[in-house]
Amino acid sequence: MGLLSLLMKDPLSFILIAIPLLYAIIFHELAHGWVAYRMGDPTAKNLGRLSLNPIRHLDPMGTIMLFLVGFGWAKPVPVNFANLRDRRKGMILVASAGIVMNMILAFSALFLSRLLSVPESSMPAVVLHIFAKINIILAAFNLIPIPPLDGSKILLGFAPPNIQAYLLRLERFGFLIVIGLLFTGALDPVINFFQWMILSIIQLLLP
Repeated sequence: MGLLSLLMKDPLSFILIAIPLLYAIIFHELAHGWVAYRMGDPTAKNLGRLSLNPIRHLDPMGTIMLFLVGFGWAKPVPVNFANLRDRRKGMILVASAGIVMNMILAFSALFLSRLLSVPESSMPAVVLHIFAKINIILAAFNLIPIPPLDGSKILLGFAPPNIQAYLLRLERFGFLIVIGLLFTGALDPVINFFQWMILSIIQLLLP
């Protein structure tokens, strides 16, 4: 279900999902830009993308798709990998940054929920658990090693030259491949596995 349908049917649920989703995506993109900046690439900073202002991160088509079909995207933070002090290491760390940020946000939400000891049916608990779930899904989705997702760039940093060349050729069609696999449900088992893996790690760290 798209967010537009949800807004029409249940405005409160729309707010509880849309706002956490928006900021989960913003922090994901900020993490990419911040790590790139720390490793020598000021591109995102110079373009004003190290900001919490949602307008700087929204992609018009991605936002429309999110509202209509429930799947969308933000404007990717620009990174010039040639500026990084260590290109291979930088590629891995920059690509991982968004995933790690989503995992940290999910952990923080679940930790805060446990710390506050609020009833599971209360509004604070519901909001925190929705925020955690959204971040876990985003982290899991981005771990998929198909361009242009972060998982492909992490793999690119570790892969030998022949695999790197294949992934770079695939990148032209990667977005269409991802959308096609999503609509057919072919990626569901992969995303579910990554969600299980991420949640298991978070649960190990929770007190």
